[in-house]
Amino acid sequence: MTETQVTLIQIDNYGPWTVAPSPKREPDLQLLQSRLYADLSQLVAHHDGYVFSTRFDNMIAVTNGIDLAGHRRIQDAISNRYPVTVSLGVATGTSPREAVGEATANLQAAGSAQDGERTEILRGDPLCGEGAVQIAHFDVNDATSQYTDELNAFEVFRHIEQGYSALLEYMYDAHDSLSFFIGGDNVISVTAGLDRPAFDAAIDHVEETAGIDLKVGVGHDLRAVDAGMAAKEALERCREQGTRVEVGAGESAGRA
Repeated sequence: MTETQVTLIQIDNYGPWTVAPSPKREPDLQLLQSRLYADLSQLVAHHDGYVFSTRFDNMIAVTNGIDLAGHRRIQDAISNRYPVTVSLGVATGTSPREAVGEATANLQAAGSAQDGERTEILRGDPLCGEGAVQIAHFDVNDATSQYTDELNAFEVFRHIEQGYSALLEYMYDAHDSLSFFIGGDNVISVTAGLDRPAFDAAIDHVEETAGIDLKVGVGHDLRAVDAGMAAKEALERCREQGTRVEVGAGESAGRA
């Protein structure tokens, strides 16, 4: 059974903090955001989870296997290192979309993101069962020869962004999946038990919509990092064999 645990990470009262007692320099805010993301990535990865930056003041993590005590330790580590704190909403669902919706509702019920009194909230019910998480790792075919070595850097970014946007929208609308650009020409999608034809259809859609040709490795496992490694190994088989969709051999793989 595929079941995703999602944690919404939200900086407390961030907007007002950036302008009090006077507006802070944007480079300093960008530095804080990037360091915070790096530290959260390390802290969550220690528990075999993934963090995705999204809006930076809001981040989405896949946290299968992390209980409330583990979440509280992450919060404490951030409050000890930074002038800001984070609130965490935790939820599980049979689809990533369902899980992120409930995780978001958990924080919204505790007060506004810009409420100075809402600090270090931790709400939700971590996954207690043995549901596996499914991770899909998409990669652009021949990105270096088609884009990086041929176009100016911003044109490359524009083309990759168009492909990412097409994939994000399609996977969310068609399959209740969450997709995140992770650098270079790579996108990770957190999905829910999708089969090979579903991934083939996603690749076809992106090629038809944005003119970007993709391949994908898919992995299942009880922890997000292990599912992601199975997906990366499957993606390598795509490169070696010239295929579009390969499935990793994670502990819980087998449905795709």
